[in-house]
Amino acid sequence: MEFIIKKPTSSNRTIRMPDTLIEKINNIAAEKDISFNQVVIQCCEFAIENLPKNK
Repeated sequence: MEFIIKKPTSSNRTIRMPDTLIEKINNIAAEKDISFNQVVIQCCEFAIENLPKNK
């Protein structure tokens, strides 16, 4: 078996968020000791994976 290193691809995108949402995300990032970006990615992935299937 061979160990293969995978490099995820990513792109830059500018988005606008309400200041209150940014503050909440910053607080979560600080509490969990992860980056703001990682909180946003994980929230988006969770939301997409849990969208209702019938709509």
